[in-house]
Amino acid sequence: MKRRDFINTGILTAVAGSVAGASVLSGCASATRKSRKAKNIIFLVSDGMSSGTLNMADLMLQRKEGRGSTWIDLYRNNRVSRAIMDTASADSMVTDSAAASSSWGGGKRVNNGKLNMNADGSSNTPILQKFKSAGKAVGCVTTVPITHATPAGFCVNMNHRNMQDQIASTYKDLKFDVMMGGGEEYFNGKKREDKRDIFNDFSEAGFQVARSKTDMQNATPGKPVLGVFHENGLPYDIDVTNNSELKRKIPTLAEMTKKAIQLMAGNNNGFVLQVEGGKVDWAAHANDTTALIYDQIAFDNAVAEAIAFAQDRDDTLVVITTDHGNSNPGLIKTDKVNQMFDSLQNVKHTNEWILNGIHRKDTAAQVIERIHYAQGIALTKEEATALLKYYDSTDESGVYNPYKLPYKKLAEIQQKYTSVHWSGMSHSSDFVELAMFGAGSEALPAFVMNYELHNFMLQACGVMQEEMHK
Repeated sequence: MKRRDFINTGILTAVAGSVAGASVLSGCASATRKSRKAKNIIFLVSDGMSSGTLNMADLMLQRKEGRGSTWIDLYRNNRVSRAIMDTASADSMVTDSAAASSSWGGGKRVNNGKLNMNADGSSNTPILQKFKSAGKAVGCVTTVPITHATPAGFCVNMNHRNMQDQIASTYKDLKFDVMMGGGEEYFNGKKREDKRDIFNDFSEAGFQVARSKTDMQNATPGKPVLGVFHENGLPYDIDVTNNSELKRKIPTLAEMTKKAIQLMAGNNNGFVLQVEGGKVDWAAHANDTTALIYDQIAFDNAVAEAIAFAQDRDDTLVVITTDHGNSNPGLIKTDKVNQMFDSLQNVKHTNEWILNGIHRKDTAAQVIERIHYAQGIALTKEEATALLKYYDSTDESGVYNPYKLPYKKLAEIQQKYTSVHWSGMSHSSDFVELAMFGAGSEALPAFVMNYELHNFMLQACGVMQEEMHK
């Protein structure tokens, strides 16, 4: 028997509730209790979340609000099974989000950039298509484009993650029950390459199309819902919180999660929902500490909604994880580390908001004033001048940085004010956190390969997979 076949057989045996499987359970779930069958699955992904991100969000909530994060409190109170997960793709120890989500979605590792497409040109049926065929309601909600890599990895087959126009069109034909997030440019005929307004196509296909928080709140069960609330990704949570117009228009991830559950919970065969805190990854790429911590907290609020739904039921499996680490931020000791970290309690805006509002002809004094208003940090004239130099050359690179903003330079300056440091500006190979709550969670082994979650979820719901992982 091949090693991978053995591993896969082992995890399926564990899901079935065997004694051998129970013996390697993470957490302190009862080793003698058989796994319960899951009618519903809520799969929550904080995209690009390094362990330091999870840690700092919990510390912020403890010091600012006197409470822990929902995720870490589940650990503190011994309410979940816990594992670590290997995140590699087929062609790299360091995955991208497309390959990572495809490992869960299709049950096989694929090359970076691919969506459920193998190197030989064959494809793997995405898991939400399998669950839809089994009669379940299915959907995705995210803070980045709904056509982005993580939701797409649960939904479609594409040769490249950047084919977002095609992904948007494919969603109409799949007719999944709830799809909500950003990415307005992939649906609006004025912005699509083919100039086709597929918002109208979705409406004609029977979808309820939501373009605002109010539209989303007014959506009713029984007809599929497409919610697209902003171009590109949704604004960072802290920027929305401090902008009354955005707050009226754009739902939080927790609000989308709660609404999606309400829309799908009436299905007699259950539902499967993927929830992605996608802007956590974007914040890590930008080394934007404010954006990172508060979007992780926003993700944690969505975790709270999932747990609130599942905790009084015996038919729902909640999966909480990330697809990979990113930039490995951490709170580093200094003489005033507590005071420096606590200064982040009173921030109003992200580095993105700051840098988009600085212009080449601004003075150092104007830069100092803007940053002090947004984050309470008082830069020196020398630091402000050094930051302004980047607006003359605009040569800063990086993922999700179309305007070549000096994210790296600002993060380097901020280190001595916040004590938060970064290891880089891209994905890492770290093994990551994986937690499960509710029906079927008892079967979670202590170590998991990312692709194994595909069959784990199918088996947890009693849905027969088309083929075993090979």
